Order: sequence, then C-alpha cells, then structure tokens
Amino acid sequence: MSRNKPGGRKPPERREINAWAPERNAIIALLEKHGRPMQRKEVVSQLKVESDDSREILRRRLRAMLRDGQLVQNRRNAYGLPARMDLVKGRISAHRDGFGFVIPDDGGSDLFISSREMRRVLNGDRVLAAVTGTDRQGRREGKITEVLERANESIVGRYVEENGIALVVPDDPRITQDVMIPLNDTLGARPGQVVVARIVTEPTKRQSPIGKITEILGQSGAPGIATEIAIRSHGIPFEWPDGVEAAAEAFGESVPEEMKSGRKDLRELPLVTIDGADARDFDDAVFARRQNKGWRLIVAIAEVSAYVKPGSALDNEAVNRATSVYFPSRVVPMLPEALSNGLCSLKPAVDRLCLACEMTVSESGGVQRSRFVAAVMNSSARLTYQQVADYFESGELKHHDDMADVKKSLDDLHSLYQALSAARLKRGAIGFESIEYGFQFDPRGAVTGLVAQERNDAHKLIEECMILANVEAARFLLKNKLPAPYRVHASPPEGKLEALKQFLQGQGIQVPWRDDPQPKDFEKIVLQAEGRPDEHLIMAVLLRSQSLAAYQPGNEGHFGLALDAYTHFTSPIRRYPDLLVHRAIHQLLQRAGTSEYPYTESLMAELCARCSFNSRRAEEAERDVIDRLKCAYLENHIGEEFEGLVSGVTSFGLFVELDYGRINGLVHVTGLPNDYYHFDPVAHRMKGERRGRVFQLADRVKVRVISVNLDERKIDFELAE
Repeated sequence: MSRNKPGGRKPPERREINAWAPERNAIIALLEKHGRPMQRKEVVSQLKVESDDSREILRRRLRAMLRDGQLVQNRRNAYGLPARMDLVKGRISAHRDGFGFVIPDDGGSDLFISSREMRRVLNGDRVLAAVTGTDRQGRREGKITEVLERANESIVGRYVEENGIALVVPDDPRITQDVMIPLNDTLGARPGQVVVARIVTEPTKRQSPIGKITEILGQSGAPGIATEIAIRSHGIPFEWPDGVEAAAEAFGESVPEEMKSGRKDLRELPLVTIDGADARDFDDAVFARRQNKGWRLIVAIAEVSAYVKPGSALDNEAVNRATSVYFPSRVVPMLPEALSNGLCSLKPAVDRLCLACEMTVSESGGVQRSRFVAAVMNSSARLTYQQVADYFESGELKHHDDMADVKKSLDDLHSLYQALSAARLKRGAIGFESIEYGFQFDPRGAVTGLVAQERNDAHKLIEECMILANVEAARFLLKNKLPAPYRVHASPPEGKLEALKQFLQGQGIQVPWRDDPQPKDFEKIVLQAEGRPDEHLIMAVLLRSQSLAAYQPGNEGHFGLALDAYTHFTSPIRRYPDLLVHRAIHQLLQRAGTSEYPYTESLMAELCARCSFNSRRAEEAERDVIDRLKCAYLENHIGEEFEGLVSGVTSFGLFVELDYGRINGLVHVTGLPNDYYHFDPVAHRMKGERRGRVFQLADRVKVRVISVNLDERKIDFELAE
C-alpha cells in the first residue's frame, strides 16, 4: 500500500528513468581504492555522476547494495565494505538448543551467535554480523547488526492454548521461538492441530514473533500429513502461479509437424525408456548396437527447452522450484503435468522431441567420439527396471516378447554396461551401494510396512549411460567456453578426514591414504567393507565424510565419480540445471555465438547458487518425510522387539539402527544394564564400571521400542535381554 498522500507526487524510486550510472563493481572498486567509508556525495564526485537522473539511479543502486549486503552504512551514513568493517554476511543456521551460527556467503569460518542474539532471527535468515571476539574453543563469536532477508514468511507447527494465550510451537526444532497468535487470528484452530502461521511481526530481542493462522493441516500423525508439513516447513513451492498451467496446456498433447522439421529422425531406432514401475515422467531413452571394437550408444533426452523459454512464466516458476521433489506418496513437479507427464515425457508409440548424445564407445568403456543432435524420436517401449533385470536373467521380456530389435538393443546395452562398470572400477570411482526402503500404505495413507528396494543391473546400466552422456555434455561445454552449470564435487574436507580415519581404524579397516586421499582410496575401503555385517554402517560413515556436491559456473571436477568434468544433462523435466545445459548446447549447435546467449557468468553463478540451495532444500524435505513415516510406523509397534546394529555411541547412550527399514533410535545410558557406564570417544564405546560390559560401534543388539515422539522425530529403545 502506498504511503503517499492523495494527489502527491510519486517518490523518486517509482519514477522510470533512463540514464547512466556506475555499476556495482565500480562502486566496490572505488571503496576498495580509498580504504575507508565514503559519503554518497563523495561517491558522486569521484565517479563523476553529473545529471540528476544519473544521481537518482546511483541512489537506488546504493540502496539495493545495502539490501543485498554488499555495502554497509555507518552512523554517519557513509557507505563501507562489510569485510573492511569486520562484518560477515551470511545465512543463519540455528541449533535446537537456542544458539546458532552465521554461515558466511564467502565460505569463511562460521560465526557463533549466542542464544540472546538469536532471539531476533529465525533459521535461514540472511544477516550482517559483527565479529566480537573468540570463545575458549577458538571459534569466532559475533553480534547481529542487521537482518538482510527473512527466510520464513510462514511457520508450520502445533497449535497450543495456555492460560488464555494462543501460540504455535514450530515443527522445525531449529526454530526455537514460539509464534504468538492473537485470539482473533486463530482461524478456529483447535489445540493439538497442525497449522500454518504467517509471520505478521518479526521477532526482536524482547518479543517473540507474532503470527496469524492461515491454514489448518489437521491432527499430528494423521495419514498424509507428514508430506503436507514438510512441503510448508521447507518452503517447497507447490501451488502454480496464475497462468503457468494454462501456458503448459496451450502446447497441446502432440508435437506439431513444423517443430519436427530440421531435426534428425531417430524414429526407426528401438529407443526405450527404463524407469521405476511407478514413474510417470520419462526423460531419458537409450539404444545401443554392438559394432567393430565397441558400441554405438545413443542417450536421448526429453526436449524441455523447446517449450520452456527463458523469461517465460513457465521458466520463472521452474527457476523458483529448481527441482521436482519426490515424496513417498506424492511428487511436487518442477513443471506442470501437461509437460512433465505429457508433451515432454518420452512415452511409447508417440513422436517426441529430444536432444540426443550419440557416442562411439570402445571395448574398454571409453568414449572415442560424441556429438549432440536435436532430434525427433518414438519410444519403442516403456520398460521397468525389474522387467529388464528379469530379461537379463531369463531372456524373456514380459509383455514385449515379440520385439526382437528391442531385445537386441538390451543385449548390447548389457554388454556395454559391463565394459562401463569395469572402466568405472579402473578409474577408482566410489561405489556407494546401499539399500533404500520404500513404504507400504493402506487406503487411508497410513504406513503399514517398509520394503527394501535393491538396485539391480538395470538400474546400474541406466546410471552408467547417463553418467557417460553427462560427461560428454560437460566436455562439449568446456571446449566451447560457454557459461553453464557444472556439477562439482570437491574432495572431503580436512576436518572430517581425521575423524573418519579414527573410525575406520577402530573397525579394523586399513586406511590407504596418508595426506591427500584420492577416489581410489575410498573405493578400496568399500571393497574391504564388502560382505561385513557392518558394511552398510561403514558406507554411511564414508558418505557422511564427503563434501556436498553443488552446481557451479566453473568446472572443478567430480571427486566421487573420479571425473575431471561433469554436469547434469539427462533430467531436464525434473532439474533446472539440466535445462540450462540443454539451452547452452542448442546455442552451440545453432552456432549462434555468445551475443544472443541469455546467460552471463554472473547470472549463471546466481542460478547455480539458487539451484544448489533448492536441491538441498528438496533433499531435506524428502528426508524429513521419511523420518516422520518411520516414526509413524514404529508408533504402532511399541513394546515389540527388533534386532539391529549400534550405529553411534555418545556420552548419553547408544544409537541403534534396526535391520528392518534402517530405522534409528536411542538407547539412553540410563537404560543400559545396571551399572555406571563411561564413554570412550576415541574407541566409540561405552564400558561398564563394575561389570566391565562393553557396548561399541557395530555391535549387534536386540532392542524393544518404548516410546515414539512424532513431533520431534525421536524414537526411544531399551535393550531386550
């Protein structure tokens, strides 16, 4: 709402102005050169900003730089650089115990924030903080000077009424402040219900946030509510803005003939899709043919870029989402279903546009030649992983037994896979194999059981083909030096390596590196762990020791896959970086040059950061739902006994991972057999003082479920002896 008086003149910031003004980099360079904060009039003078309109643009730019944390204004209203003023710009990472950290944008060391300072912010907020000193542990301590951006428009939590006061207790344990709700803004919520509260007044040091209930999700623990909570708690966009679905539906259900023109025709090839049984969006198809001293391999990928153009409503929402989110009983797609499950999906027996990577692969599994082509295809079959795996075992292809050309391609794909698998092993890529668990639901959506989902040769075949295409896309982009997103995975951080080494040595695993571990070293550990009772525990610890993969505009290689260059090309229906890669490849295929390319280095860096953040957000939301569903399952099995493995040892007890469903819970130290127990952090064990009984990492135990807290996602066990 405008604060101007009726008939008053528009404030300067609302006036359209076309004039020159110094760019942000020039302003920063000026401040760096002078080495001190500068008044606006000094900036105007030094940068020779002469016209009134140019000065107005400069004023707006300075305000925007303040908002983005690039500049800071002191008490004399002079502009300075945060780094020079010992200020740190970053995002708040809160702890459930009340304190928190500022995670710097520039990647420096974290800044500890006390509980008192944390009262004015919530988890995820972006802030400027001043470094005030170091604590006894040598950690930097800080004080929040300014909140740049609020991360939580709404809070999901449990509605409570106490002594005539209404409040929402946040579901996210990292948000430690309750949201106060005026009694006339409760929307009729009842105590115990899970609600969504929109923040009306932000928190301060003296006041908790005040909110207004905008949505009632239902009772905690109700079937299906876990997904609804996670979507809103993690800020997953799930409603389509006006016009987006209509824009997708406007393309129709079939590819117009004019869009097929000028593309390579792959319709006669027996390309097939191979996906999970419940998949609905098919974004990759494969074909292989044995030839002299190798194979011809085609990986055809759904052509999303033909429909989703930069700057369109569809593209804006795709950027906003950045990825599809896959929950056990629901998918929140990146693109409307008219495209994701319809026109872009490589369904069988219909023409579809695609961007194909054609490769010649040697007997040793190396790519000798590759090229990318804009094409049109017609999938010969929609196959499942299990169908293909059964075919490899029996020679029978259920429901497609008359397709000799498809079978021939599958045979050649299988032999190619064996060569690619050997090549992968030779270069030392880390093979993290783990059993995933899916859920069984009753008609109401309540969890009734967990089912192991093991990977077979069909899964691995598709994975290797996709990796090959992704590598070739990265090489093609690097060769032509076009701004694009690379999938970067750095080597493990030093801080985690020492703890990992101690853990492995404690488990009798030989550590193959001294100072600088290579991917091959981790693969050697994987081989040592193979077949051991604690194999999956060792895999989990190895996985936790790795750096997080991220999207970056510059290539730095992929440590886990032992590759010099890597990107994501094969899933543009569900990942925005893949769509960006497709656009870059098309730019090169059309020989359009860089002048018409819509992405600068800085814009690509911004998009990469957003995609990395939203990808992690999706993973956290998916993990949150899985944890809730596991709790919901065990809630119906209190008092029952299960076998498991000690997965962690702490001063307050043992973490036990059940064999069934890999469900984790805690045996509190007070629940151990009658004795005084002492914690040995080096040996990862707990030892009884009187009887000398030892509990250590990887011990097999039988436990009894004694309690489940759905709100906190906590499960308590006791030893069953």
